[in-house]
Amino acid sequence: MNNSAQLSTGTRAGYALGSLATGAFGTVPGLLLLPYLTDSLGVAAVVAGLLVLLPKAWDVLINPVVGRISDRTVSPWGARRPYLLGGGIAMAVLFAAIFAAPLGTGSDAGLYVAVLFLATATAFAFFQVPYVAMPAEMTDSTDERTRLMTWRIAVLAIAILVSGAVAPLVVNAAGGGVPGHRAMGVFVGVLILLGAFGSFLGTRRAPLGHAVESEPTLRAQIAVARRNKPFVTLLIVFVVQSVGIATMLAGVKYVADHVLGRPDDGPTLLFVAFVAPALLVMPLWIRVGARWGKKRALTIASLIFGAGALALLSAQVAPPVLTYLITAVIGCGYAGQQVFALSMLPDCIAFDEQRTGKRQAGVFTGLWTAGETLGLALGPGIFGLVIAVAGYRSSDTGVAVTQPASARLGILLAFTVLPALLVGLGALLLRRYHLTADQLTVEQVG
Repeated sequence: MNNSAQLSTGTRAGYALGSLATGAFGTVPGLLLLPYLTDSLGVAAVVAGLLVLLPKAWDVLINPVVGRISDRTVSPWGARRPYLLGGGIAMAVLFAAIFAAPLGTGSDAGLYVAVLFLATATAFAFFQVPYVAMPAEMTDSTDERTRLMTWRIAVLAIAILVSGAVAPLVVNAAGGGVPGHRAMGVFVGVLILLGAFGSFLGTRRAPLGHAVESEPTLRAQIAVARRNKPFVTLLIVFVVQSVGIATMLAGVKYVADHVLGRPDDGPTLLFVAFVAPALLVMPLWIRVGARWGKKRALTIASLIFGAGALALLSAQVAPPVLTYLITAVIGCGYAGQQVFALSMLPDCIAFDEQRTGKRQAGVFTGLWTAGETLGLALGPGIFGLVIAVAGYRSSDTGVAVTQPASARLGILLAFTVLPALLVGLGALLLRRYHLTADQLTVEQVG
């Protein structure tokens, strides 16, 4: 199959709309679920961290299975698109149910959240894995994949901005605590539905996948991936950096409450500072990648993120406006990380097809999204563990109680130093990635 021609603007935009769903689900639980458990349901911080981690860790097992299923799917809508619709609808309904709180507060309520979060994560897997697999089948051009990823990351940035900035405002506007989170769950569920329907309808004219020979077991899939050294390196880098990003994300509400002293507008202002500049620098990152290559551009973006995270150590004493400016710098680095990591993934998939003659995008995206999900789950778990050790005090009133100095220090360190170290480690590991555009041919073996 030769899909080297440029995609239409409508197809790029339609595909990118799926990031409304992935961005909302990837952002809001990482931002609000941990403080919802600790400050509205009264769950201890270390237990809350585990309740957030374990359901997402389930996706590490289910994502490769979903990838194999979508590889083998035959339908009039293509191999991937049916899952955009079905998985997206299920994800939206289940997400709203997470925050319904039918059991009140306490340990039973915490267990209910964990079970619903597990179900939602499963639905997310059935949406995300086929969604991420599609670019490798929509075009054979590495430059066109970068353009497609630019559209996707732009919408992702908007999704993060809208969901991450507005969701805390919805909680406050609806009265805070459990009632506020119920309203927020419905709001985010609607965003997910818009992303699911938009991507399903918007990709109806795109070149799409078809049934292919696929590996029958998870062990076989891992064996296939291990032979693709560029993919293995890129996956490790992405997972390590996802842990760092998720650790920072988990701390936003806590930093706003206990470091900046702005519980009402602090989370929203931090998110606007983080995401809005990313929309502006996206064209600049494309030029950087075209001039210096994706690998070097990803390294630069990672270093910007890490340096900015370390600079946020000043948040405890600096004026809030300086904290927001530093956060904007971090957001610029984050934008570059996402653009280049996600545009390098289809390159790795195309390299494998060229090498083996098999089109198995679902295998690689299943493992990729499993790793990403694990990274995003580990972040809140690590953050919860750090603040628990630092002496964080939980509450079931919907309002965070005053914390000791040790807890405030733990929040700050988990928000700054840990993400900087993890993202920096990813940049070092990236040195082992050696795939270049010259190694990829326009004509794919199919």
